[in-house]
Amino acid sequence: MVAAFLIAFGVVFVAELGDKSQLMVLTLATRFPAWRVLGAITVATALIHLISVLVGGAVAAVLPTEAITVVAGLAFIGFGIWTLRGDDDDDPDGDTVAGGRSPVVAAAIAFFLAELGDKTMLASMTLAARNGIFGTWLGATGGMVAADAIAVIVGATLGKRLPKRAIRLLAAGLFLLFGALLIVEGLRG
Repeated sequence: MVAAFLIAFGVVFVAELGDKSQLMVLTLATRFPAWRVLGAITVATALIHLISVLVGGAVAAVLPTEAITVVAGLAFIGFGIWTLRGDDDDDPDGDTVAGGRSPVVAAAIAFFLAELGDKTMLASMTLAARNGIFGTWLGATGGMVAADAIAVIVGATLGKRLPKRAIRLLAAGLFLLFGALLIVEGLRG
């Protein structure tokens, strides 16, 4: 189990560096309290890797990756539009986002959708088949949270130094860009 943990931690940590979901986490951390974003990605990561190690290769056979990717892209575009609407003035403490939703829920949903069918999910599926479920799940979750914690720290630092309008426009632009890229990727399938 220790070997499975270490292998999964290392593989997923490296795979997550520079990934679209890590950039999304950085963006979310510029707008919302860092501990809430980190909590949201921890929950979403634990769930996505639990699904991937339990279901393994069956997920790919049942749910076409292309359709999941298009849905994730549409969700990203929705988050981009939502971000452009702006909500900074309504809640200076970051307790809610547009429509009264929790930033933790918004971040967890966005992160979960971004990770469906992603290389880190596929890696944890493969590793679980070879090295066991529990150690792989713990290692994959830990590796992703560690990689994304770096993005949270950078995002929180930028959030304190950049004007809120610039952050909102940058965040919206990144969500719209990633959404469009995901849709194109899913349609090319």
